[in-house]
This record gives sequence, structure tokens and C-alpha cells, in this order.
Amino acid sequence: MTILFDGIAYGMLLFILAVGLSVTMGLMNFINLAHGAFAMAGGYLTVVLMQRYEVPFLVCLPLAFVATALLGALLERTLYRPMYRKPHLDQVLFSIGLAFMAVASVDYFVGSQQQIMQLPEWLKGRTELWDGQPWALGMGHYRLFIIAVCAALTVGLQYVLSATRFGSRLRASVDDPRVASGLGINVNVVFAATFAVGSGLAGLGGALGAEVLGLDPTFPLKFMVYFLIVVAVGGTSSITGPLLAALLLGVADVAGKYYVPKLGAFIVYSLMLAILIWRPQGLFVRQGGKS
Repeated sequence: MTILFDGIAYGMLLFILAVGLSVTMGLMNFINLAHGAFAMAGGYLTVVLMQRYEVPFLVCLPLAFVATALLGALLERTLYRPMYRKPHLDQVLFSIGLAFMAVASVDYFVGSQQQIMQLPEWLKGRTELWDGQPWALGMGHYRLFIIAVCAALTVGLQYVLSATRFGSRLRASVDDPRVASGLGINVNVVFAATFAVGSGLAGLGGALGAEVLGLDPTFPLKFMVYFLIVVAVGGTSSITGPLLAALLLGVADVAGKYYVPKLGAFIVYSLMLAILIWRPQGLFVRQGGKS
């Protein structure tokens, strides 16, 4: 039960980190392999604010979201937008180049050492349930906090994309930008806002994951494969697919590393291959959208 709980917490964290990439790939048809750099930015901003300026942790989380969202909006306007109509190979080379630039910049200005984040006292410790029983459950307070925050964000995202005017405008802009523009939708503003929110969510995930995942300049490269697995397995047509894929990946990774440490990564990739052979387009596919 404890392994399952930790796996769910890890999966929810991966989902928040990867959902922005899922949106840009599935809804905007853009491959942004520099997505992890925004997560790293949110993590470093949180660590700096807490360590140097003693900003409370709960204040750092929205600041990390806002700061990385603004950074994403700026980069979308200046660097990313001209790449939207480029071939996917150009997008991959461009974005992975940005990721390596981010790694080198952080390493130069901050250093290569791993950052340590001190959590508030109320987020430390564990609660043990059914101690001594085969189904004993040990819940880390911080992992419980991560599950609660990520669950609330998931519900909010699902509502925005499926039940709001912005969500319908986004889907229309993706399906046919010219028709959407003819209907009075500012496609550039919709894409910029979507990219900014995706970047902000990555920054928030980086802030939440700094203590769990570790934070150093190689963060965007270290977890790039995990983000891509979530997107590939879950599909890029909805929030549900990446969420389910992230939960499967989190539980499989935690359980694999616990029971067979030397084969932990093998189990994750085997699960990915099995799902993709069964469902090559991912677990969920939106019909009628742009392929």
C-alpha cells in the first residue's frame, strides 16, 4: 500500500510536469523538448526564494507558476511562434538546443551541485495506518500534499478545456486556424495563452518536485524521456490519457525500483512498449482534430 501511495504521488507529479508538453504537442502540434527547462526554472526560483529571501513555501508555488508562465509567453512570442509551421525535425532540433542552453546557463550561474529545499515542518513526517498489517500504509505528508494539489489542478484543467469558452476556442484554433480566425478568434493570443499556462504548470511541477526528484542543471535532460513517455502513452487528445499514463509510469517506476532495483527502468520501458504496441496512438485519441 505504501508503494502504491508513493507511486501515485510520483505519477501525479509527473502529470503536472508533462501536461504542458501534452498540450503543446497534441493541441498546438508543436514538439517542445525544452519543456523541462521551464520546470527547472520553477524549481530553482522556489529554492532561491526560500533559501535567500525566506519566502514561505506556499507563496513560492504561485510565484513559480506566474514567473514561468510569463517566461513562456515571452519565449512563445519571440522564439517559438516562427517555428510553428516548421517541420517537426526543425522543432526538435530547435527546442533541444534551448534545453542544452538552459542546462549550460544554470550550471554556469548557479553551479552543478544539487539543490536542497527545506520543507515547512507541517509537510515533514509520515502518518502510519494499519501498522504491522500486510496492507500497512505509510503516507508521507508532503506526498499527500502533492496528490491533493495535483488532483485539484487536474480537475481545473479538465473543466477549462472541456467546459469553457477558452477551451472551445482552443480546439477550434487547432482544428482549423483559418476558419477560427474568420469567426473572430485571435489564434495567436489563444496559442500564446496556452503555451504560457503549459509553461507555468511545468514551473509549478518543478517547484513541487524539487524535493522529491532532486534539482540540478541536468534536470531537463534527465526527465525528458519520462515526459515523452507520459505524452506518447497517454496520447495528446485529452487530459485523461496523460493522467492515466503518468499514474501507470509512477507506480511501475516506484514498484520496479523497490522490488527489482536493477531492472526498474527495464520494467517502465517494457510497459511503455506493450501499451504502444496495443495502442500506437496512445490511450486516448481525439477524433476530428488535426493530426
